[in-house]
Amino acid sequence: MNKLTNREIMFIGFMLFSMVFGAGNLIFPAYLGHAAGENVWQADMGFIISDAGLSVLAFIAIAKSGTFDTLVNRVNPTFALLFPMAIYLSIGPGLAIPRAGSLAYEMGVKPFLPNTIESSPIGLLVYTVVFFSIVFWFAKSPSKLVDRFGKILTPSLLVLIIIVFIKALFTDLPDFKEATLSYKENPISQGFLDGYQTMDAICALIYGIVFTNIFRSKKISKQTLQVKYLAIFGLICGVLLTFCYLVIAYIGASAQVTGKVDNGAIVLSTVLHQLFGTSGTIVLGLIFTLACLSVCIGLITSCAQYFSSVFPKLSYIKWAILLCLVSGFVANLGLSQILKVSVPVLDLLYPMAITLIILGLLHDRLPFKQRPVYVMTIGLVGLFSLMEIINSTFLNGSFSELLSTVPLQNKGFGWVIPGLLGFIIGSIFEKVKFNKDMTLKKAA
Repeated sequence: MNKLTNREIMFIGFMLFSMVFGAGNLIFPAYLGHAAGENVWQADMGFIISDAGLSVLAFIAIAKSGTFDTLVNRVNPTFALLFPMAIYLSIGPGLAIPRAGSLAYEMGVKPFLPNTIESSPIGLLVYTVVFFSIVFWFAKSPSKLVDRFGKILTPSLLVLIIIVFIKALFTDLPDFKEATLSYKENPISQGFLDGYQTMDAICALIYGIVFTNIFRSKKISKQTLQVKYLAIFGLICGVLLTFCYLVIAYIGASAQVTGKVDNGAIVLSTVLHQLFGTSGTIVLGLIFTLACLSVCIGLITSCAQYFSSVFPKLSYIKWAILLCLVSGFVANLGLSQILKVSVPVLDLLYPMAITLIILGLLHDRLPFKQRPVYVMTIGLVGLFSLMEIINSTFLNGSFSELLSTVPLQNKGFGWVIPGLLGFIIGSIFEKVKFNKDMTLKKAA
């Protein structure tokens, strides 16, 4: 029976970290720290639970289920087709990859360009061509990802973040200011909701396909060993994410930013200038470039492997090329447009993903674990989330007062009660069906 060495385990855990740590993992905790101020640690706790915590749990849920396909097929064949497709499109060419490519340009290159090029769309176009060419070069050989991520990209990124952290510790930064917005009243729950924006939990759900191929190449076929390794990879990744979020949130809370702050990129630019002067722009550019490059390589690899398995008429290489082309095109639409679309999409997908993770973790302990429980629980969570999105996006909050009567809705977790109700209804339905089947068997 083949096993992984401790060195291989460490490098694969590093690889997973690089695959999930992208632009959102930098800007969102920085903005959270700045807005939460004196409540930064409570808000950051919620963010870590939502991001790193759910990512680890998602990995364990997939390991316990065997594959992501097995988990989603417990709900419904149609759901098993549409939900993964929605996830792959959102974390792939629809949202996450273009967001990372656009942010890498905004933070890594744009500050160094002449004004004539900076204000022109040509700069972004040229950059995305170069950026996604590099992404494709890395992604075209999935078998080499462990070496390229674990030995090169992850250590480089972590070294830069550690340098910033050490510099911040020995610099007299301003005291934390008073908390603002929702971070004043509900810092933990607001931090938890902010964790949605990184997309890491839904990324963790679908990254299993990459590790399945790694296990196959290493000839590790025993499922219990695969579960153990996946749990360890998830924990390594979770620890690294937690460290980074503590550092970035602390830096964000210490930033003295004048004027309106729309996103964490402004916060990071300001505080790194405070720490390193003009060279801070170079440090920030390197961090963003490495983070965005790493996550795009991981996402292109995972998405290409998925789509080549669902639509095998195109090979993995052709899917990787197509995904790079589409992602580059969407990135040129502009960062603000991408971020505007991401919020409602994630508000729909995340509650269902969290519910699926919980059911996957508890599957062996559930008294009723057949399709009715999964269908009713996921169905009501998805329906309530869809109602919220329609209300906020298309109806200008016309039904907000009605929806606020649902417990936990004011904290952003109104979907929990419909989920519990769906679980109860599904369990009752399954119990009745079970008793009916037993009666028929006895009568026969």
